[in-house]
Amino acid sequence: MNGNAANNGDLFLPAHLGPFTLTNRIVMAPLTRSRAGKGDVPGEMNAEYYAQRASAGLIISEASQISQQGKGYAFTPGMYTEEQVRGWTLVTDAVHLKQGHIFAQLWHVGRISHPDLQDNHQLPVAPSAIKANGKAFTESGFQDFVTPRALELDEIPGIIQQYVHAGLCALNAGFDGIEIHAANGYLLEQFLSDKTNKRTDEYGGSIAHRARLVLEVVEALTQIWPADRVGIRISPVSHANDIDDSTPMMTFSYVVEQLNQFGLAYIHCVEGETIGPRTIPADFSFKQLRSLFKGTYIANNGYDLALALKARRENSADFICFGRPFLANPDLVARLQAGAELAIAPKNTWYGNGAKGYTDWPTMA
Repeated sequence: MNGNAANNGDLFLPAHLGPFTLTNRIVMAPLTRSRAGKGDVPGEMNAEYYAQRASAGLIISEASQISQQGKGYAFTPGMYTEEQVRGWTLVTDAVHLKQGHIFAQLWHVGRISHPDLQDNHQLPVAPSAIKANGKAFTESGFQDFVTPRALELDEIPGIIQQYVHAGLCALNAGFDGIEIHAANGYLLEQFLSDKTNKRTDEYGGSIAHRARLVLEVVEALTQIWPADRVGIRISPVSHANDIDDSTPMMTFSYVVEQLNQFGLAYIHCVEGETIGPRTIPADFSFKQLRSLFKGTYIANNGYDLALALKARRENSADFICFGRPFLANPDLVARLQAGAELAIAPKNTWYGNGAKGYTDWPTMA
């Protein structure tokens, strides 16, 4: 397949997102690689990795914890100390040198953690004291999740403040924008879900109450960042990290309609199961969700070139997010445009391991 616009539609043509003109409609998904240095600080190797992939119209950084409390995996980068800001500045400078754009994804994992990852071996926090099924990745290997501690009502403003501080850190590190991680069973989705949120105060019960924290975080961050440089990621029908909701169409329709008041850059939707099939329940419609949102829609999950072109032809998404294909194909945009074969990264290179399987993938040339 050649790369002309007649065959490829507008996938490879410049497009507007907020105040930016991106070089194409291909977005690099946030991809946890567990390769941060001591103190969860990004370094030169991370800068090289992102710069190699700067031909994406937009890069969304790997999820970065907003505090030590928000950490759920060993060796993931933070966005809350001066050293981390300096490390991330290496990354943003390297991406900008290649004329790329990069947003920082802000992350609090909630219960998807372990005392070994917390300050003073404390319990992870959550909306309610409900243990997740699964294991946490710690520096000493995988360990069973523990029963988290339910956040007290008077602690919730402190959670919002963690997001604010991380948002300021991202601003100081030179990012072009931020993405709020409200997907994949982490803290914000734990508040949204009626499986994980059994609170009886103003942050639990009705959909409006369960959505309160998400919307307060969005409101707080759009006081720091222009709203058209803030996005949010959701995964309405994914069961990642033992999450579930009894009425996802109702829950996420409410959330998306409420988000319209802020004028965000985009919503970023995981369509189906995270790192899994694009199976969507019969009573859920991403098309309907998209129609409820008055801004840009980024589609994610299992997209290949054919599916991406189809989405643009049918206008079912404004931008298409690719994740795993970017692992082993730093020049993914060029390969897709040329119809070239894609390399596949073995799973044992996804996390950790230093430069091997990270920055050593060749380009087509």
